[in-house]
Amino acid sequence: MKDATGFKLQDGSRVAVIGGGPSGTFFSYFLLAMTERVGLDIQVDIYESRAFSNPGPKGCNMCGGIVSESLVQALAAEGIDLPPSVVQRGIDSYFLHMDVGSVKIEAPLHEKRIAAVFRGGGPKGSQNSEWESFDGYLLNMAQERGAHLIGDRVVAISVEDNGMPRIKTKQGLTRVYDLLTVAAGVNSPALKLFADMGTGYEPPETTKTFICEYLLGEDTVGQHFGSSMHTFLLSIPRLEFAAIVPKGKYTTACMLGYKIDRELVNAFFEAPAVKKNFPADWKPDQNACQCSPRMNIAAADPPFFDRIVFIGDSGVSRLYKDGIGAAYRTSKAAAKTAVFEGVSSEDFQKHFWPICKSIKNDNVLGKLTFMIVGLLKKAKFARAAILRMVSREQKKGGGSLRMSTVLWDMFTGSAPYKEVFFRTLHPLFLTSFMWNVAVALWPLGRKSGEGEAS
Repeated sequence: MKDATGFKLQDGSRVAVIGGGPSGTFFSYFLLAMTERVGLDIQVDIYESRAFSNPGPKGCNMCGGIVSESLVQALAAEGIDLPPSVVQRGIDSYFLHMDVGSVKIEAPLHEKRIAAVFRGGGPKGSQNSEWESFDGYLLNMAQERGAHLIGDRVVAISVEDNGMPRIKTKQGLTRVYDLLTVAAGVNSPALKLFADMGTGYEPPETTKTFICEYLLGEDTVGQHFGSSMHTFLLSIPRLEFAAIVPKGKYTTACMLGYKIDRELVNAFFEAPAVKKNFPADWKPDQNACQCSPRMNIAAADPPFFDRIVFIGDSGVSRLYKDGIGAAYRTSKAAAKTAVFEGVSSEDFQKHFWPICKSIKNDNVLGKLTFMIVGLLKKAKFARAAILRMVSREQKKGGGSLRMSTVLWDMFTGSAPYKEVFFRTLHPLFLTSFMWNVAVALWPLGRKSGEGEAS
């Protein structure tokens, strides 16, 4: 087999992209923009069998649908502004709910905003004429740049003697490409094709999540949830983290934990800290649009070969938060490498891998941070200390929002975990937190501190 060392894209080169989600469309968009800039005429084919305009599972990408404010700002700098038809609700704050009370945390700079979106055409049974799919919007954007959409599923992949990848689809289409970019999610059967090729590709390690869309009505959503994301730190066995996100007429519930089942879901919705956010007579609809997708929690090894590169969830993603942001970063890095450096394994190792490695290394601190939070949420005095510290910060305002900023960036994915982790080691943060722990442990402090922001 001939390798791709020294090969660069040239006029007439053909590039295949498996997956029309954010990573695939970002890559296609940037690749075509960069080749146009340097005067290259290439062909980009995006293989995506789903129609993202369809409501329910047929158009769904199984994601909570949160676009971090850092990504919203990055896209705006690229000239990509998400229209109102795509953004179901702008999230400008979030509520932290615990059994000891709740507190509202405003955006630290009062100018950041998160976008709540539907990845597909909306939950099953919805009328999709009211909004536009986020993934569909990005896919149209890539097509307007010149990408060709092939609405078929890839069922076989092989490598020619000259090292060029060959693709075969379910309907029998066969094509050979100069570069194959894999943007399939970890829930896609396409990744198994590469594991079976004998290339040495090992798919990312994953964990299961739970996502459910509940129809409440726009007035009810506005009254009970407003423009805030609602996060929950509850001492429920097997539940690591949970959030409820308002989206138009719907709320999206997202849960992360160990062996999430109906018993765990019911325990969450029966918790007083959760029930108080819903109408008094509301019960979870067992037939609501829901799924239990897998989530990337450890990088693929390796995420590239000669003429083949894995981006987004199929390669490296951010732990628990801002997976779309990680798709943006890895997609742009892969496109830049392919256009300006080359498509060999050595090229991707030198110019693409550093971006992936930075995300991978940051996830190590992310795991440590979430582990510490997991320990804290098991101790009632620690939960009370967090509530008290945040409540007082929000009342005072100003620049000393130490715990508020840590929690905001951790739960929204707005900053690298490295920044979040080292902020918690600042002497002023530690001093303030330990003082609030001491007050929470003191009987009078417990009585006055718990639930004060509810």
